[in-house]
Amino acid sequence: MHVIASFEHGTELELALAQLEDIGIRREHIFAVPLRTRRKEPQLFDTIRRSDGLSLFDAGAVLGTVCMLFGCIYGFVLTWGPILWGLIGLFAGFAVGLVLDIWISRRRRKGRARSVSDVFVLVRCGREEAARVEEVLWLHQALGLARVDET
Repeated sequence: MHVIASFEHGTELELALAQLEDIGIRREHIFAVPLRTRRKEPQLFDTIRRSDGLSLFDAGAVLGTVCMLFGCIYGFVLTWGPILWGLIGLFAGFAVGLVLDIWISRRRRKGRARSVSDVFVLVRCGREEAARVEEVLWLHQALGLARVDET
């Protein structure tokens, strides 16, 4: 029988592995595999099938709309008229919003802690030991757990 669990990499994982050895599971029957995390820079455009949760056009669209509105309103008293001042406000507001979004996203990325990778633990044990192994893994905050019969 195999018991498979996933953990965050940390001290709880180390304690769980040590306690598994304490209850009689041999080291050769415990297999822990850390997963590599993928570091990928956010892309400028999202597609229908993929989105990284970062949008650089939100603030640009909002500020562009607000500045266009003010450009159209005050364009009636300014020299070039409401249409040109509306377009100037649209492009200026969009540019300012885009620069703000890029600046804020870079600050967040620098301040964000390094993401923690997951570790999968595979334990080979007998049927009578499986319940104790599951109890130990749950006790040490396993993220998920599965039991697989060898047949």
